[in-house]
Amino acid sequence: MASSIQYLPKSVPAGTVARSDAGNERQSQYQKASRLIGDIYDASLDPATWTTVLEEIAEFVGGPAAMLAFTRPGLTVVESYHQFGIDARSMRLYSETYSKFNPLAAVALVGVGQVVSLPDLVSYEEFCKGRFYQEWAAPQGWIDVASAVLEKSAAGCVFLSVVRGRTAGMVDDEMRRRMSLVIPHVRRAALIGKTIDLKRAESSTFAEAFNGLCSGLFLVDGRRHIVHANAAGHALLREGSVFRSINGELNAGEAQINRILRDTFAAADQGGAVRSARGIALPLQASDGERYVAHLLPLKSDAHLPAGAINGAVAALFVRKAVLEAPSAPEVIGRSYKLTPTELRVLLAVVEIGGVPEVAAALGVAESTIKTHVSRLYEKTGAGRQADLVKLVAGFSTPLAD
Repeated sequence: MASSIQYLPKSVPAGTVARSDAGNERQSQYQKASRLIGDIYDASLDPATWTTVLEEIAEFVGGPAAMLAFTRPGLTVVESYHQFGIDARSMRLYSETYSKFNPLAAVALVGVGQVVSLPDLVSYEEFCKGRFYQEWAAPQGWIDVASAVLEKSAAGCVFLSVVRGRTAGMVDDEMRRRMSLVIPHVRRAALIGKTIDLKRAESSTFAEAFNGLCSGLFLVDGRRHIVHANAAGHALLREGSVFRSINGELNAGEAQINRILRDTFAAADQGGAVRSARGIALPLQASDGERYVAHLLPLKSDAHLPAGAINGAVAALFVRKAVLEAPSAPEVIGRSYKLTPTELRVLLAVVEIGGVPEVAAALGVAESTIKTHVSRLYEKTGAGRQADLVKLVAGFSTPLAD
């Protein structure tokens, strides 16, 4: 059986093997650097991996520990975002005591992307005499740090630091060179991560607000596909009495309403005019006879809504039962118009029950008594008829779900 081992011919000049080894080493370093850069950008999508990435950065740059940190303007305290190579006890001591003595707060004074070491920031002799070095850094075998600012803003300064251990000596040119290779990628990854976090927070805020509405909300594209629905909207779809989702498409129980929705969504998708810039109202009847009202609102292309939630949506459809909701806080109405408890009770009864005879019967009092209270309600609220009282109470009703 032939051997697969390849032997060098005897005529190979001296030093060829050494040059080959050097080439292999360079190739290995290149592969490590390439893999590290990929992992750095992966961390922008998954912040939980930053600890592992910092370990790779520390190994590549040449140090036993690394951290992403933040310092606020005018403060000496340095806060750690992510860190590698610092044990839990040391981190606790740092947070409780030594963070305010950290000389790296001075890194905020240097330019973005510039690699500096401790002697560039403070008097190294004074640093070695201070509590931070004597009580915290030295016991861990640390003597220097290579740092670079990633981002500056009015809120503070974000920077990356890689520690230098005693056995390796102070930060040297090679460490600075390797740090300089890493910094641009960490900067971009940090900015990408920040943008993603803002979008996630924005989308989450809008989603929470949408879910707080008692009206069903559907964001729909030009082909009637549901891009997003809030909690009340999903409940309507489950009931299936007014709207249903068929293969992701919004369908009304009434053919005429379906035609209106189809034409309106298609027009909005093509940039055509909808009947009104403020939308259109559609009366609906559920299969059980309940009455609903849908309000269709076209969305402009520059609508300031969460991109992740409404990508492709051309219109918003709000759906709710055609009933007057009770005010969220009757006492607010009472305080607003200085109503007595009895007057407030009569006001709510007028809204819920109707005319004076019906209210008097429901409350078990004479009609003349109700008329007296209604007259006082007119005087205090400025209303001129019972319909105005109903409108007043409706103005205090909340669009938010309980």
